[in-house]
Order: sequence, then structure tokens, then C-alpha cells
Amino acid sequence: MVNALDIVAAVFVVLVLVGLGAYVVTLYNRLVRVQRRADAAWSDIDVLLTQRQDELTKLVEAVEKSMDHEQDVLTSLTEARAREQQATTPREEAATGEQVKQALVDIEARAEEYPELRSSGNVQHLQEQISTIETQLADRREVYNKAATAQNELVQQIPYVFFTKLAGIEQRELYDPPAEETTDVDVSRLGTDTEDSEQTA
Repeated sequence: MVNALDIVAAVFVVLVLVGLGAYVVTLYNRLVRVQRRADAAWSDIDVLLTQRQDELTKLVEAVEKSMDHEQDVLTSLTEARAREQQATTPREEAATGEQVKQALVDIEARAEEYPELRSSGNVQHLQEQISTIETQLADRREVYNKAATAQNELVQQIPYVFFTKLAGIEQRELYDPPAEETTDVDVSRLGTDTEDSEQTA
């Protein structure tokens, strides 16, 4: 005959195993949700980075036409575009963003020497487009860094730390440029200086 205590013990073990399994699944699902939130935030940034690369390509072509053979003027912009194409991590992408800002400032400064470039509506439009993208990137960066930080904090906590390898989740790099790459550039002013100079001319 089956002992009643054995039945109770068996039921208890089953309940413990079921509860433990449910707990593990809950932990795993939370890790996955946090990762997907960070992935979605980075996807939004990636879309903007692609748009910026397209606008930079158009800007390089437009400036080349206006500056004829003055290829040295384009150096900073073409190098910034090339570095952005090679960037593969959030930190590298953020660093190239700073270089793009500085390159645009360089183009704006040299535009004074090229009346055709200064009066080119196409160049100004492209600069404004890139400036808008930079503003959107700043907003998206805040969202992404918040999601990435939440993931980084979670994967270091007990008991989540024991499941990170199982979930394939690691600490995520923030979208912040290295300190040496940071420049105090007001991208929103790009194009406005040119317009002001035309009005006062």
C-alpha cells in the first residue's frame, strides 16, 4: 500500500519543482524583456545613423561641386564619413558623431571663402537635415542609455547573474563618446551663421 505520507511528500516535491521552474522562467523572461527593450532603443538609433550617413554622402557631393578642386577643404568631412562607415559599436558610433559635428563646423567656417557654397540652398538644406538628425540622436541616446544601463545593472544582480549566460545576455556598451572625442559644438547653429552673414552683407 502507498503510504499517505509518501503521497504528500511526492506532491510537495512536484510543487517545489513546478514553483522553481516557474521562478526560473520568470527570471529568464525579465532578462529577455530588458534585452529587447535595449535592442529596440538601439534600432531607433541605427535608423538615424543610416539617415545621417546618406545625408553626409549628399553633402560631400554638393560641397565638392561648389568647391571645385579644393579637395583639402573636404578632408575633415570625408574622413568623418569614412569613420562612421567603419564604426561597429555604440561607443565608436558616438565618437564619429562628434567628428561629424566638428567637420560640419569646419565646412561652415570655410564657406565664407566660397560664395557659391554660401549661397547654395542645397548645401544649407543638407546641413539642416543633418542638424535635425543630430538632435534626434541626442534624444534617442538618452532612451538607449537608460535601457542599456537597466540591462547592465540587472545582469550583475543575484540571482540574474546566474542566468545571463543561459540567456546569452551580456553587459551593453553605452552610446557615449570617449572624453577626448567630445567637443562643444552647437550643431543647431549650422547654417544660421551663413544666413546672418548674408543679411548683414
